[in-house]
Amino acid sequence: MIITFGHALELDLYCAEGEPPRLAALRAGGSPLAAESTDPATLDILPLSHIELAGHSREHINGKRHIGGAVSSRLQYVRHDITRAGQALLLEITSRDPITDLTVVARIEQHPDIAAIRSSTRVTAGSHEVVLLHVASLVIPGVLAIADTALGAAGRWEDRLTAWTAANPWCGEGRWTSATLSQRGLTATEKPDARNRFALASTGSWSSSEHLPMGALTDEHTGRALAWQIEHNGSWAWEIGDTHDAVYVSLSGPSDAESQWSKVLAPGESFTTVPATLAASAHGLEGAIGELTKHRRVTRRPHADLERLPIIFNDYMNCLGGDPSTDRLLPLIDAAARAGAEYFVVDAGWYDDTDGWWDSVGEWQPSTVRFPGGLDKVMELVRERGMTPGLWLEPEVVGVRSPMAGSLPDGAFFQRAGRRLTERGRHQLDFRHPASRAHLDATVDRLVSEYGIGYFKLDYNIEVGPGTDHAADSAGDGLLGHNRAYRAWIDGVLDRHPGLVIESCSSGGMRTDYAMLAATQLHSVTDQTDFHRLPAIAAAAPMAVTPEQSAMWAYPVPAMTDRETAFNLAGALLGRIHLSGRLDLLRPEQEALVHQALAAYRELRPHLPAALPHWPVGLPAWRDGWVALALETDGPDRDSPVAGYVLAWRRDADDLAWHQEVRSLTVRLPEWSAVLVRLTRV
Repeated sequence: MIITFGHALELDLYCAEGEPPRLAALRAGGSPLAAESTDPATLDILPLSHIELAGHSREHINGKRHIGGAVSSRLQYVRHDITRAGQALLLEITSRDPITDLTVVARIEQHPDIAAIRSSTRVTAGSHEVVLLHVASLVIPGVLAIADTALGAAGRWEDRLTAWTAANPWCGEGRWTSATLSQRGLTATEKPDARNRFALASTGSWSSSEHLPMGALTDEHTGRALAWQIEHNGSWAWEIGDTHDAVYVSLSGPSDAESQWSKVLAPGESFTTVPATLAASAHGLEGAIGELTKHRRVTRRPHADLERLPIIFNDYMNCLGGDPSTDRLLPLIDAAARAGAEYFVVDAGWYDDTDGWWDSVGEWQPSTVRFPGGLDKVMELVRERGMTPGLWLEPEVVGVRSPMAGSLPDGAFFQRAGRRLTERGRHQLDFRHPASRAHLDATVDRLVSEYGIGYFKLDYNIEVGPGTDHAADSAGDGLLGHNRAYRAWIDGVLDRHPGLVIESCSSGGMRTDYAMLAATQLHSVTDQTDFHRLPAIAAAAPMAVTPEQSAMWAYPVPAMTDRETAFNLAGALLGRIHLSGRLDLLRPEQEALVHQALAAYRELRPHLPAALPHWPVGLPAWRDGWVALALETDGPDRDSPVAGYVLAWRRDADDLAWHQEVRSLTVRLPEWSAVLVRLTRV
């Protein structure tokens, strides 16, 4: 039996009695993206679900690859159900393992007119206890496997298919690179299959400190493309491999092999994987990212901020740097108000009386030394100047010198073998514990009530490794439980305070994922302090974050020339302006440039919530001299041609620009009524 599901992205699923469910075909806009078969029963297609249990081996020699599990191949189709949840179409396919009595439900979600699916897997123990070691969120076999015989040798998948990954180092986020699968180490072989894979994984509490939890696979000859994201704020893994001369993609959250995760299920207990989303297009990588961008918008929490896009001033970057006080803030408040900022955020250090705010965090009482007249007087001035006050919090940590380190029970903190974990003078709170949640709930409610706080920047500056084994089956199990509890805590805060705006930050972009960004309104993309280096980060950001959630620094300081000031300000216009810098000390000419930039932003920001990104000169390399980002927007009416904005940077710093001799750049945007823009360095 073939089940056809979806519209913009169409799936054919082969479901037969006594056999595991399998994906037989995948199409976007009628274009095939996976090998199709009129008789799937004759094909050795990977099962839709992959599960590894302790005591149950894999059937083939698969090396480190997460395929070929004995449990997966034993699954027997039971039923399927198609329902709706709001606008979303849901498919649930239930199967059962007759040996372990395990029930598996593969859940696939699709929204109208978006060529993307979000998938997760729920496993429920039957009459026997089982120990989970790996459960895939989504397995897609035979992807982009249609060879073009006219291409000859180039038609081989290992030379034709290109894998995309994004290194995401601190202050150098979003460094996308590509290589063919052959260059990644994969080569077609005769049966039995090769034992190789190309894989990425992240272990720990920073989901994106090494790589973004994303990837893509493109066919440069046909234009077919897949892009994916794992929607989790902790450990994750994905892999590309070959099986029977075709390519598969497997996406998952934490696992035993990659992230010290295992889970014991007693009879009747269930576990659900983290969600993963796959987007597809017949129009290359940009097309797939466009579909992923649409998916992000319809699956995140609705909020008025995502339409208004207010201008935020934050006193940290190239400004006070975590050393706020009443005397330092008063002139900044006046300058930010004159510039047109709508939120004013006091960043780190506001609670510290000792000049050692790093390891004293956790109690969240305002300093009387920094604010001798009281923090309320400062926040009152912010409101008088027509802005909404905001504060920085780092809710998941407690400094070793904080009173909360002694007053909260040990069970409220991450532990290993009964010992509380300490990282850089801080303990990690475990949000599974009610005392942790109660403390932070009381903190947020008090700050909103007493000081009229309308904005919280939620930061996270430590990496605690695989997790906590306290009250958990494994360290990874403890971390996953905390990750989910923290996300639920944010939802609870916004349920109680629906007008509150929450920014997700993790030393800049160390937690760039759509577990966090589906709940929070905007995201701090980077902590980069050098404005010369920001363009490569800003231009790549829409690969991972919708423009209306992508907070980019604009931090003019008196030492900048007028041209440098304009360069820095312009770089934030196609996202969320995070204004900072010493606005109170700027020259009149610089202040005028700030006002001009913010006036331009107020004109274009209504178009950002529906804009789709393009890269007219390609994704930026870290030291490119020319960098460009374009956002496609709708015209003023239905019959208008596609319109948009183009932002191009020319960087002249000697250590950045590799192509100093290139003085001009031609940007072609054929979809925008054949627009040709020629940019010349002056």
